[in-house]
Amino acid sequence: MALKIMSLTDAAAERVREIIADSDTPVMGVRVGIKDAGCAGQSYTLAYVGEPIKGDDHVEDKGVHVFIEPKATLFLLGTVMDFEEDILKSGFTFKNPNQTGECGCGESVQLKPADLKALAEARAGA
Repeated sequence: MALKIMSLTDAAAERVREIIADSDTPVMGVRVGIKDAGCAGQSYTLAYVGEPIKGDDHVEDKGVHVFIEPKATLFLLGTVMDFEEDILKSGFTFKNPNQTGECGCGESVQLKPADLKALAEARAGA
């Protein structure tokens, strides 16, 4: 069974569907990437997609289209996107096995590329 680059929780998929339904402009999904930012070094990016961008990786999960920037693919392999709400905030969160740290304020993360050799060995032994 192939590992998806990303998957979504039910809450994340439902929130993306709500955004699509409420949008005044055509939205077909979300685009996830990473950028250099913050005290830990990197942060996740999220944008709404009206049309796919050539070269992006594409995942469909729970009826939602997710497009991944090519430079972010190795850093996001195995990530689960969630949507969380509490009394003070709401937003998308990422549970990423390639995350090695984060800043104290939660605005940025440290990521390493996925270890494809270890992943292949784990699959061979499964």
